[in-house]
Amino acid sequence: MLETLKFRPLFKSVVWGGRRLESSLGKELPASEPFGESWEIVDLPTDQSIVTGSRLDGKTLEHLVECYPNDLLGGVSLLEGRFPLLMKFIDAQRTLSVQVHPDEAACARIGVGARPKTEAWYVIDCEPGSALYVGLVPGVDRERFTEALKGGEVESLLHRMPVSAGDFVFLPARTVHAIGEGIVLAEVQQASSTTYRVFDWNRVGLDGNPRQLHIDEALESINYAQVGPPRIERPVSGREGIACPYFSMEIIKAGEGEALLEGDGPLILMGVSGSGEASVQAGNGSDTLGLGQTVMVPACISGRVEIAKPTDLALLAVRIPPR
Repeated sequence: MLETLKFRPLFKSVVWGGRRLESSLGKELPASEPFGESWEIVDLPTDQSIVTGSRLDGKTLEHLVECYPNDLLGGVSLLEGRFPLLMKFIDAQRTLSVQVHPDEAACARIGVGARPKTEAWYVIDCEPGSALYVGLVPGVDRERFTEALKGGEVESLLHRMPVSAGDFVFLPARTVHAIGEGIVLAEVQQASSTTYRVFDWNRVGLDGNPRQLHIDEALESINYAQVGPPRIERPVSGREGIACPYFSMEIIKAGEGEALLEGDGPLILMGVSGSGEASVQAGNGSDTLGLGQTVMVPACISGRVEIAKPTDLALLAVRIPPR
């Protein structure tokens, strides 16, 4: 039977990143270049989470999926043969590109390895006046959006959403969006690296060249009827969070103390604010979890998980529902 699992984070250096993964979340970043993402859980052909600190040290998530499918996943379905979620911490020192991800229908039209991606955000920290761009303003269709691209006026068509620490944002596939500057957040998404950049604020990448745009694919993917942010469904627990067919996420707040999490499928816990360590009791074993750390509880021991933590540590709990 599998035990609780921790993985080595994969850091991504990007032009819009900074160093707050280190200063806000306690990550040990290499060198002094800007880092925008810490991939906590990933099973993709080009990127793999690697187990650290257990009897399976050095094994990839892909290996666990292949060798322990029942223990790891229970009744959860894979996404095109891989672990169905990708989990990240994101530091947006500068505004990210305006982008969109396809749904299954758009993937079928686009082809060429496109994978669907629905995602959600939990805002960990942000500077005063920070905002996200989520959905469109009323009255935008494909023709108007295309004309705005030609004239460099895309921002005026995006719904600007002021945010504060503790906010949840749901982004079903086909929602055009961008993360504004000064925001640190946790991202939960379907396991896909398919991102179609439609506008990148006329800047260049770390190599000094403009980053690739995917105009045709983006225009094919955008839901032009999505005005502003989508409505959020709460988890069955009643806690603040989001529930959708692909995952549920909820916050175990600072001050909540001991918590009991019950359910099916793998459980993933992320330390998102505060200090100290939480004790995670699952099956016959236990593990610890601190700020900026992530623990996966395999399905075989995730039915009843007890968490004891300091009063100032908040955790994000993510479940993958059986399907």
